[in-house]
Amino acid sequence: MDGQPSPTNTENPAAAGYTIDIHRIMKMIPHRYPMLMIDRLENVVPAESAVGIKNVTANEPFFQGHFPGKPVMPGVLIVEAMAQTAAVVVVASLGNTAEGKLVYFMSIDGARFRKPVEPGNQLRIHCKKERQRGNVWKFSAEAKVDDTVVAEATYTAMIMDT
Repeated sequence: MDGQPSPTNTENPAAAGYTIDIHRIMKMIPHRYPMLMIDRLENVVPAESAVGIKNVTANEPFFQGHFPGKPVMPGVLIVEAMAQTAAVVVVASLGNTAEGKLVYFMSIDGARFRKPVEPGNQLRIHCKKERQRGNVWKFSAEAKVDDTVVAEATYTAMIMDT
């Protein structure tokens, strides 16, 4: 139920550490298949942090060409998943008036890719706000598979009306 707190899926911004499911994510950000790169957010603390979840499956369209016979998730899409996690944190922080607005990259710094991400992996994207000034937000993130860092980056984004 929309707006009704429960132990596994609260949408109450006052509650620290709540979960946002795919249905709520799709209300919060405009991304859709094949560019929606997150399935759920856990441990959401508005204006601070969240953990984005991306279940990587063999059915992802990019695996057809990246790479045939040895599917590897493109690093740029891992960074996109980080950015979408941050976008949901921004919207959760600003409330319903921010739903559906676009969050644009302004910069990506220090991107590092440590290990390949393959079908069957679950990305856990630990996203943390570094600072916010007006409609510009800076985040740092680490993407992990089984507690092993597979990618990291710091990025700045701006939220704008659609």
